[in-house]
Amino acid sequence: MNNFETLLSQYGYWALFGAILLEDFGLPLPGEALLIAGSVMASQGNMHIVALLLLAWAGAVLGDNIGYGIGRYGGRRLVLRYGPYVFITASRLNYAEKFFRKHGGVVVVAARFIEILRQLNGIIAGMVQMEWKRFLSYNILGAALWVGFWGILSYEIGSRASEFLRIFNRFEIYVFVVLGLSAAVLVVYLIIRRRRGPQKD
Repeated sequence: MNNFETLLSQYGYWALFGAILLEDFGLPLPGEALLIAGSVMASQGNMHIVALLLLAWAGAVLGDNIGYGIGRYGGRRLVLRYGPYVFITASRLNYAEKFFRKHGGVVVVAARFIEILRQLNGIIAGMVQMEWKRFLSYNILGAALWVGFWGILSYEIGSRASEFLRIFNRFEIYVFVVLGLSAAVLVVYLIIRRRRGPQKD
């Protein structure tokens, strides 16, 4: 965390924006860690939290859309050819693609919080020919939730953010299992309600 704070002190908001943008179309950069470090610095008065959150959100949306373009117009062959240079291997791509096809557009939102999927979700969305407007709407929402969650939380808890992150990473899988089950219950409820049609008094 100290290293990230030093980087932000030297290069400012653009280091955060650039790292998140590049991370979001496949490059192995610590965008999330820089977001947390920047928010902690903002809590200490060294950065402006609103500017930081807006730039982080813009970088996330733009980066994912660049990834979408790569996936849609470059295709799987291009990704597999050059992917290994930035640690996008065939196995990682297969995992992300399978997960994406199974869970649909909701993955674009949830992928922001999941390693590997965060870097590849735009590329995968383009590869499976997801409609761009639909992708963009989910992407905007997911980026806002991700930036808001880590940015505001880190800003509020300040120097304790590193400790919280370690605890969160330890129980991360359980958090997303609970969220996934909750989403599944909601979807089933909505499907059943739609099939029953409007209720008459």
